[in-house]
Amino acid sequence: MKKGSSSTMQLLRLPFSFFLAPVYWFALSQVVERDWGRSLLIFFILHLLVYPASNGYNSYMDRDTTPIGGLEHPQQPTRQLFQVTLWMDIAALAFGFLLGLYFVTGLVIYILASRAYSYRGIRLKKYPFLGWLTVISCQGALIFFLVYQGAHPAAQTAASLQVPVEAMIACSLLLGGFYPLTQVYQHAADRQDGVRTMSMLLGYRGTFLFAGLFYLAAFLLLGHYFFLNYLGTKEFIALATCMSPVAVVFVIWAVKVWNNPEQANYRNTMRMNLLASACTNAGFIAVLIMS
Repeated sequence: MKKGSSSTMQLLRLPFSFFLAPVYWFALSQVVERDWGRSLLIFFILHLLVYPASNGYNSYMDRDTTPIGGLEHPQQPTRQLFQVTLWMDIAALAFGFLLGLYFVTGLVIYILASRAYSYRGIRLKKYPFLGWLTVISCQGALIFFLVYQGAHPAAQTAASLQVPVEAMIACSLLLGGFYPLTQVYQHAADRQDGVRTMSMLLGYRGTFLFAGLFYLAAFLLLGHYFFLNYLGTKEFIALATCMSPVAVVFVIWAVKVWNNPEQANYRNTMRMNLLASACTNAGFIAVLIMS
């Protein structure tokens, strides 16, 4: 494989889509009458086109030489990576038209926000709060809306727009706590690149306190949503059971970092991310199966 092709495939970070899949499963579980053909197309568009294209464009702009999410030794990007991400976005929008105007409009918003987050001329990621807000609103609430709206049968336009707002907010809250944790090992690299992240703003201890508060808020909101709406307690208990290991490991890691900031390193971060993603995916898939 040529060097350019090798780096392009690596920097698209296709496996990283696993970390973003829980919102898809949760949104899909809340659709009463799912069109499984449309649902599979949404999964393909988001996880095999949109997310990898966003990863690749970010790497093209950043040209990282230190570990990034899912890659301990990133290769340097070539012009080919930029071209591939462009064509992947075009393909995503083309497929999106099969799902309707609402879906493709949401995709446009997501792609533009992703580009503005990374593009050197705008660089939303260098602003702690604005960058954080962009990520959690797009990868949380907006993706929930797209999946929920798009997974309904084409004829059910009215039902597809009755998106549960509490669930959208809960997704953004979960990401609001999770995202600064993914930045906790990158302080030196981000500082060198002129980027100021939420984790840098909060500090090592503050990042864990912030994440804990947002996780708690997200679960309180999810509890309210499950118990006081049409859902039963079994689904919420299944979700909480699947996610209980995350809370345990999070507390253990927080204590280690509290006593020794060097514990906030790449490998510990990736272990936490992998566990959190696996448990959250399992929890929301369980809710989907039970719904």
